[in-house]
Amino acid sequence: MGNMAEHEADEHEADELEQALRRAVRGDVSFDAASRALMTMDASNYRRVPAGVVAPRDADDVAAALAVCRERGVPVVARGAGTSIAGQATGLGVVLDFTRHMRSILSLDPERRTAVVQPGVILDELRTAAGAHGLTFGPDPSTHSRCTLGGMIGNNSCGSHSVAWGTTADNVRELDVLTYGGERVRAAQGLDTLPARLRDGMRSLAGEHLALLRTGFPELPRRISGYALDELLPEKNADVARALTGSEGTLGVLTEATVRLVEAPAARALAVLGYPDESAAAEAAHTLLPYGPLTVEGMAADLVAGASGLPKGGAWLFVEVGGAGREEAYARAEEIARVAAHATTDHTVVADPAGQRALWRVREDASGTATRLRIPGRADDSEAWPGWEDCAVPPARLGAYLRDFRALLTQHGLRGTPYGHFGDGCIHVRIDFDLMREAGVRVFRDFSTDLADLVVAHGGSLSGEHGDGLARAELLPRMYGDEMVGLFGRFKDLWDPAGGLNPGVLARPRRLDQDLRFDVLPRRPVDVEFGYPHDGGDFSAAVRRCVGVAKCRNESVSGASVMCPSYRATGEEQHSTRGRARLLHEMLAGEVVRDGWRSEEVRDALDLCLSCKGCRSDCPVGVDMATYKAEFLHHHYEGRVRPAAHYSMGWLPVWLRAAATLRAAPAANALAGVAPLSALAKRAGGIAPQREIPELAREPFTRWWRDHARSVPRSPGSARTVVLWPDTFTNYLSPSVGQAAVRVLESAGLRVVVPPKPVCCGLTWVSTGQLDRARAVMRRTLDVMAPALDAGLPVVGLEPSCTAALRTDLPELLGTDDPRAARLADSVRTFAGTLEEFAPDWQPPKVDRPVVGQTHCHQHAVLGDAADRRLRERAGLTGELSGGCCGLAGNFGFEAGHYDVSVACAEEQLLPSVRSAAASAEVLADGFSCRTQLDQLAGGRPARHLAEVLAERLP
Repeated sequence: MGNMAEHEADEHEADELEQALRRAVRGDVSFDAASRALMTMDASNYRRVPAGVVAPRDADDVAAALAVCRERGVPVVARGAGTSIAGQATGLGVVLDFTRHMRSILSLDPERRTAVVQPGVILDELRTAAGAHGLTFGPDPSTHSRCTLGGMIGNNSCGSHSVAWGTTADNVRELDVLTYGGERVRAAQGLDTLPARLRDGMRSLAGEHLALLRTGFPELPRRISGYALDELLPEKNADVARALTGSEGTLGVLTEATVRLVEAPAARALAVLGYPDESAAAEAAHTLLPYGPLTVEGMAADLVAGASGLPKGGAWLFVEVGGAGREEAYARAEEIARVAAHATTDHTVVADPAGQRALWRVREDASGTATRLRIPGRADDSEAWPGWEDCAVPPARLGAYLRDFRALLTQHGLRGTPYGHFGDGCIHVRIDFDLMREAGVRVFRDFSTDLADLVVAHGGSLSGEHGDGLARAELLPRMYGDEMVGLFGRFKDLWDPAGGLNPGVLARPRRLDQDLRFDVLPRRPVDVEFGYPHDGGDFSAAVRRCVGVAKCRNESVSGASVMCPSYRATGEEQHSTRGRARLLHEMLAGEVVRDGWRSEEVRDALDLCLSCKGCRSDCPVGVDMATYKAEFLHHHYEGRVRPAAHYSMGWLPVWLRAAATLRAAPAANALAGVAPLSALAKRAGGIAPQREIPELAREPFTRWWRDHARSVPRSPGSARTVVLWPDTFTNYLSPSVGQAAVRVLESAGLRVVVPPKPVCCGLTWVSTGQLDRARAVMRRTLDVMAPALDAGLPVVGLEPSCTAALRTDLPELLGTDDPRAARLADSVRTFAGTLEEFAPDWQPPKVDRPVVGQTHCHQHAVLGDAADRRLRERAGLTGELSGGCCGLAGNFGFEAGHYDVSVACAEEQLLPSVRSAAASAEVLADGFSCRTQLDQLAGGRPARHLAEVLAERLP
């Protein structure tokens, strides 16, 4: 009863706090379970549950929220994009979310080379605005596409170009902050802008400890740990703005910042230098600094094995240089390669911007890819975690430090893959701590204390970039000693005497093994339907894949990427891949989201997931939200009535087959053309009223095939036989695609066969979470395909979503119960892949037209489109297809309530590219969904499958 009474009191206090904030704040106030669950974690190992979330609209809102919290003794933590990797963006009490409203660039002065920004401004937005004037903001963490300036200032972020342009602290001029006590402070150089209380306290603190402040901080470019009290020295003119930068939201809440901009080189070139091993690369890095590089990044083969474009070697340095033009930049990069040649195994110099972006993508994704360590001989991956992500040593000591670091890993039975800013002596690493067991947590703690001592022995800093947070602050006495750490506490108390801002971080920190996000997860595998082969069959481990680096929060499509279309359409965290993973994590924890598989919070977040599978390939750690959604829907609706769309579109293969058997296509099409009847059918089927119902083919492909097979002479015995997969969409809705594919494959000298009985990949049942039915459909399909599998025949897929389902969903759902599933998955080829592999000498007809359109999401994520690109090139189809997602995504865009998001996704890239294309351009869309979306939204511009375009030009 005592615990219950306490719980009820807590709920009453939370309700009263929420109502007080709603009265005081014009911005968004959210105390619901979903909003709180989304803020429990950042990109670290830590988890703290807030009472609620406030998204302030301006500084006055921040002041009002602080006043309400101060009156009730509620702690406050400021948060940007939540990509902090040491736990400092998690917190109890109220989270101030600056990513929704306070994200304006207030001014930009090219002459003074400064910009005034609000804390929610995304770094790339500032870089784009500055780029119009030939300027940029120097610090550039790998999360530059989604991290915020407020978060960068809080953590003193650096990025790969700090050898040229320094840390965030080096690029901050003035900061406007609000203290927990309600004081508005303008922090700059000198103490004159401060309120008297702070001015006198700062002067006293610095004046009484001049000797300690002058000698107690290690001299190295990446010293981020602790408070930068040495910036208060008189010889530095008491630079308060720099002292506050890196204070991790523990001293004041940032509302505005004036930052320095630097001149961006007109052209850049990248010298990639290969070395025999990591130590050789580390020892060489600092020797290249006199040549004025923009960056010197390092990584070893155990991180980037298999990456294309790298020269021969066991480790590499990425050395970027700038120039007034491409030739000058290339010459400078070649000079560095020549200077380094005595120690390198090989090198390559890249001046092409696209080639440089491809190589940098390998480096930028490392914070995610490093969390999964491949183990030879095992199908699943070993989990690796942050915690010692950013320590730094003097660059000249990096080689020796890395050798000692590797030895310490071995001593503790751990593995990790170091990489990072070798030119600055700063190393990132994810380590395979076993944080799910007490013994593993003890190892985590013992290793952390030993490594802290090692870093200090090499003259380094526990944090070299992203702050101490919950991960390292406890160990600051090992680096600074008790006297300096005591000053840190005094500094904190001066600015925040009530201790209301981000408690437990930096001053008087919590233990580094407290608040671990794994503590609340189930210790036994959850009973699930899919096999999760890369996670040892453990759904909890699959959900743990999301480490919060938030690439899914990119607000624009980069290149051919897809992830995450629903986030870009809505801008809401719960509709990002990370947000959904966080809610699933909290569902498994059962503390905030309490209804398990019946959770409405999780259901609502997954409702706008398009199941595009973009995250499966674009997420650095391979989160597969489409599979998690199917799993959740299966359990959520188990034994219950489902939404109407699950019956109308989930069972689509059955309805289409019945219509074909009854030869009812003409009647069905006629009825669909009668507006009242169509509206009634759409309402009954859970279909968006704005949608047109696609026409059924009068003759299914399989019926056409039977006539065709009888009329075509048998191919010579030497011809390679391939099985053409008659997927539901091709068979009943777009038979012209199948007919065209047959013509092309036969023209290429292949013998085409089609399964003798109906087959189905089960996709529509998977996407609606009807997994028992999907499994039954798949098994029946395997029975039909058994002779072809025994004969080792390749299977040609035309519809990318169905082909991807055969490749992944089928074996992952049937698991090891039926070995035929893996055999079928291995036999599946795309249309272009089949021609390239089995008819390599065939010359496609010359089309010689520009192309526009979009690569299907599932092809991008699961199958790849390299063969398609090569086939288009050989056929004279020039140009690139759009990235992103068409927005229809199978049943998604047809379901009631999804139309606006569906259209927003299409309007992002696909529709504008088609509208602006020349009249002569060929509109390509291999997926039925993509063609349907274009047919209904692109003003009648027809789109075709690549097979149709090629078949049209055959003799």
